[in-house]
Amino acid sequence: MFESLSDRLQTVFQKLGSKGKLTEDDVREAMKQVRLALLEADVNFKVVKDFVAKVTEQAIGEEVTKSLTPHQQVVKIVHQELINLLGTDNVPLQESRPGPTVIMLVGLQGTGKTTLSAKLALHLRKKGRRVLLAACDIYRPAAITQLESLGKQLGITVYSEPNSKHPPEIATRAVELAKKELYNVVIVDTAGRLQIDEPLMKELEDIDACVQPIERLLVVDAMTGQEAVRVAETFNQRVKVTGLVMTKMDGDARGGAALSVRSVTGVPIKFISSGEKIDLNTLEAFHPDRLASRILGMGDVLSLIEKAEEMYDAEQAKRMEKRLRKGKFDFEDFLSAMHQMRKLGPLQQIIGMIPGLSQLARDEELVSEKQLKLIEAIIFSMTIEERRNPELIKGSRRERIAKGSGTSVQEVSQLVKQFQQMQRMMKQMGKQMGGKGRGGRGGRGGGPPLNPDDLMRMLK
Repeated sequence: MFESLSDRLQTVFQKLGSKGKLTEDDVREAMKQVRLALLEADVNFKVVKDFVAKVTEQAIGEEVTKSLTPHQQVVKIVHQELINLLGTDNVPLQESRPGPTVIMLVGLQGTGKTTLSAKLALHLRKKGRRVLLAACDIYRPAAITQLESLGKQLGITVYSEPNSKHPPEIATRAVELAKKELYNVVIVDTAGRLQIDEPLMKELEDIDACVQPIERLLVVDAMTGQEAVRVAETFNQRVKVTGLVMTKMDGDARGGAALSVRSVTGVPIKFISSGEKIDLNTLEAFHPDRLASRILGMGDVLSLIEKAEEMYDAEQAKRMEKRLRKGKFDFEDFLSAMHQMRKLGPLQQIIGMIPGLSQLARDEELVSEKQLKLIEAIIFSMTIEERRNPELIKGSRRERIAKGSGTSVQEVSQLVKQFQQMQRMMKQMGKQMGGKGRGGRGGRGGGPPLNPDDLMRMLK
């Protein structure tokens, strides 16, 4: 979403970097370009005006202009002001004690509230909460069916009353059931409209009065630009929104809503969501500093580490460690490690989180899901014996594998050659792991289990 803005800002900073020493005119000209970039990204005009004024005031100070690296000082100031614009700190969900914690989702129709209900339930269950979903959208065709289907898919209970015409009563009985059955969290999926109207707002106020949610999360479509800001202001006036969730963050919109809505409403962004797929990769807790770093092309290592920790398979890592200690590493191990890495999300997204590689992540020839699928196809076209003993793959075997995977003999040969080089590296590493470790007990005490993410770094 922020690709265009990120490119524009990086171009501005590269020009500053080429100057060496900065004058006040240099800074003001750069800030003009920053202003244009933000306005083109559909950021609220007043927000842009205040942002540029604050950055300019700090950037023309003596401390910056006389610095050995003035352009880096300017980037640092812009980074900090972006963080301030987005909200400074991560604001976690509140919890009710005693429970259950009631979370009400509100927003216009089409913003993705129902899908978000399921994503949020999965996120909270991962944290050890027992979640109940309450289907209170009785107007949109198949809304209840959609939520029940998602609940069944995830193994999460959905409370619904298909024949009821009173959402506040449905929400009330859902909370009563949660208390009786000892659920920790109730997520209330409310109805939306194509546009804000009085009946919608009155119904939300009635639900709010009945179940008294500790969190009222407004679901905002990040693709709608400045309209999202107006919607947020209106909802906040009527139901006192406690947090925002920006959906469709993987879209090709300019991103101005995400940069404006916090500053205009004063309501913190708590989550960002991307895609329709219901898994842990598509919903992230919002961290202003991390998004600011992504926008400026600095990467986001912390989010990448958190994704890796969520997907980390300790048993698989231990099995891989044992094989490496014995100097063994074959195509089946490689395939397993590649699958572990792909659980983290699209390859381009992962590469884009690594500092300095944001530009590389946009080069589809260098970083391509298609290339990973091609490698998978080649490996899947091998027999079990060939995967375990790559040295067998010669002559007619390569021709058969190429034909089975829809690739060329040259592509198969290249993969086998690269893999054999990797094998030699792994054998050497296995010998080192098999030596004395921190416990001084030789092969069995030589250090911690190999993390799949460490392995993928080595494979790179």
